Amino acid sequence: MLAGDDADPLDQAARDFVVARPRLFGIAYRVLGSAAEAEDIVQDAWLRWQKADRSDVVEPAAFLATITTRLAINAARSARVRRESYVGPWLPEPIDTSQDPQVGAERAEAVEMAVLFLLEKLNPVERAAYVLREAFDYPYRQVAEVLETSEANARQLVSRARKHLAAERREPVSPADHRHLLEVFLTAARTGDLRTLEDVLAADVVSYSDGGGVRRASRIPVVGRPHVSRFVVAFAPRFWPGADVRWVEANGRPAVLVSSDGQVFALLSVDVSAEGIERIMWVMNPDKLAPYTASLDR
Repeated sequence: MLAGDDADPLDQAARDFVVARPRLFGIAYRVLGSAAEAEDIVQDAWLRWQKADRSDVVEPAAFLATITTRLAINAARSARVRRESYVGPWLPEPIDTSQDPQVGAERAEAVEMAVLFLLEKLNPVERAAYVLREAFDYPYRQVAEVLETSEANARQLVSRARKHLAAERREPVSPADHRHLLEVFLTAARTGDLRTLEDVLAADVVSYSDGGGVRRASRIPVVGRPHVSRFVVAFAPRFWPGADVRWVEANGRPAVLVSSDGQVFALLSVDVSAEGIERIMWVMNPDKLAPYTASLDR
């Protein structure tokens, strides 16, 4: 593609990279669950693309996606070791999807907070296979090439990821129902309305609070309707007075940004099925909130 081009080769390389960049970020973010780490991967891919022998590259986008996926898998392996010492529950870093609901993908798949959280339990190669197939609609042949495996194994990797998600997550509800239950939960949480909380929570609901050891937050998940409802009621007098709430979109779903005196201290999001609220996710780690809130102001 590049051989014989009258344009400066590096200029052409930059144009090819810019076109591919949304997809590269989308792949890396889904594999890692971190926007900051995904940006680092994309930057590394750009540096490698500059240094590569591009004369034989027929499809720059495919070449770049392969580099990015492999870098993301390596980063995910390192991240898994780091997250073993993470203080309290780890939740994905939220991103603002209001401008680009698909975040560079053919389908807005594997971008919801709950899905990214569950994908974290898979090994990095399974996660990458699922992302390439389900979010970007790569044929199994191409998934196999990217992952340097057989097509049969690529199918197995995607199948295992699908089964894991199906076992861990019930069918989500419509966006309107999702928003309604979050609204009801928010009102009940702010007022300490135990009965309403019990009405909207699924029997096996889990509440995760990610303070990263920086913010005061529960360091273990709270499990089950009775425990979660009482937990939410118990911290209401300390958490909500003086707090301002702002409805936002995070990872393709409605969410609530909570702040006090102009300082954001939590992002509340939920995972909802026909059974009620399945997961409550409180992102309170300032390092995860800062990039998200900055993106809202751009």
